[in-house]
Amino acid sequence: MANPLSTLGFIHTAISLAPVVAGLYGFARHGAILPERRSGKFYLSSLVLSVLTSFGLSSTGGLNEAHALGIMTLIAIAGSLVVARTGRLSRLKPYLSNFGLSFSFFLLIVPAINESLTRLPVSQPLASGPDSPIVQTSLAVWLVVFLSGASLQAYLMRRRAVAVKAARAPLSR
Repeated sequence: MANPLSTLGFIHTAISLAPVVAGLYGFARHGAILPERRSGKFYLSSLVLSVLTSFGLSSTGGLNEAHALGIMTLIAIAGSLVVARTGRLSRLKPYLSNFGLSFSFFLLIVPAINESLTRLPVSQPLASGPDSPIVQTSLAVWLVVFLSGASLQAYLMRRRAVAVKAARAPLSR
């Protein structure tokens, strides 16, 4: 039988659903998580809260891989926001910023995959731990989905930029 959730674990899980929904909404509606939109602001604030509540959870009594993912997530968010506001990297700036926010979503889902597969169904979980083949395969599939999605986002951003440039170019005759 799976380990029961602590009170903080239950709260953390409930909070962690918010950035998943906001991120999926941003991807579906805008093709990206946009920090200037209400859904992007909600995504960022709920993701930070999710990461912060995760720091109180530990089955080993100290820092673990999930905490490292949380720290990486905070770095991805901060890096993405800093890159978006910097005056350098003019042509790469939107791509790097977008990639950082998409990467934060990728990192959000990694522990969700492990926790879901090791806890559900409650009577007989599908996996016994992070080294289980089903967890490893699911994570590999998630990586492929992320890389495919990030590539598609970059392609669509480039296509839009070229279309805007072409529309602004004077007609030559």
